[in-house]
Amino acid sequence: MKILVTGGAGFIGSQVADAFLEQGHNVAIIDNLSTGVKEYLNPQAKHYHVDLTDQSAINQAISEFKPDIIDHHAAQIDVRKSVADPLFDANTNIIGSLNLMLAAEKNGVKKIIYSNSGGAGYGDPKPENVPCKEDAPIVPLSPYGVSKMTVERYLYSRKNTGGTDYVALRYGNIYGPRQTFGEAGVCAIFTHQMLNNGDCTIFGDGSQERDYVFVKDVIAANILALEDKMSGPFNVGTGVGVTTQQVFDATKKATGYTKEAIYEDERVGEIQRIILDSSKLQGMGWQPSVTFEEGILQTVEWMRQKGNESS
Repeated sequence: MKILVTGGAGFIGSQVADAFLEQGHNVAIIDNLSTGVKEYLNPQAKHYHVDLTDQSAINQAISEFKPDIIDHHAAQIDVRKSVADPLFDANTNIIGSLNLMLAAEKNGVKKIIYSNSGGAGYGDPKPENVPCKEDAPIVPLSPYGVSKMTVERYLYSRKNTGGTDYVALRYGNIYGPRQTFGEAGVCAIFTHQMLNNGDCTIFGDGSQERDYVFVKDVIAANILALEDKMSGPFNVGTGVGVTTQQVFDATKKATGYTKEAIYEDERVGEIQRIILDSSKLQGMGWQPSVTFEEGILQTVEWMRQKGNESS
């Protein structure tokens, strides 16, 4: 199968591309390397160094490679940047994705696998809606959440007006190897700071809960999404809430860090509790396989060996 992975030099996309190649698929990558890491590009995959917002270049890449499936991970992912510059966020995430969709339709792509954000999309849900199922209210708090969910709405609309089929994987908080200090993930930030004996800041009292899902399990969800039986939205999470304080404590134990956390005022718009119900995806044969403690140990070990000095 021919698979085009956008964002294939990034934390998740690069590992998804590697997994597809290991399965024997023919893989190409679109990544402008604005945030991706060149060393993460698999040399077995053809690389198109183009930007999603460049409609002509996207059309050319897709018409040349002619993929059966597009796995779409490229995005503007910084929530704070989306608040400061919503136009840039929308142009990258919405217009860029529309360029991809229209080119996919022109070139007979069978399916788009879309990496969405469950945490940003469901916003700060009411307690009775937690853990969130796929039919929970969509109430994003940030422009980033708005743009990510808008793309999923477009995918639904295009499919129902004769366009390409899609799978929308609504991710929890993903962590693991290859997530760099510069990305938004608190696991990577704490690990980097602790390995360098820096200070770790917790905004608020540390009681905010997230659904942390290990990158290996996210890769498994993308592989499953290749199957014909998969269509529509699916949550990708563990169903277990982990507090920011627990993230700090687990990382402290794994690294041998001796300092205490610094507590500062909670940031405006901070989501208090978001946990995902992934029973729909589990009904398709997926299971989270890595516990949070095991995942933190693997994350710390990777950053010790490969990621810390260059993060």
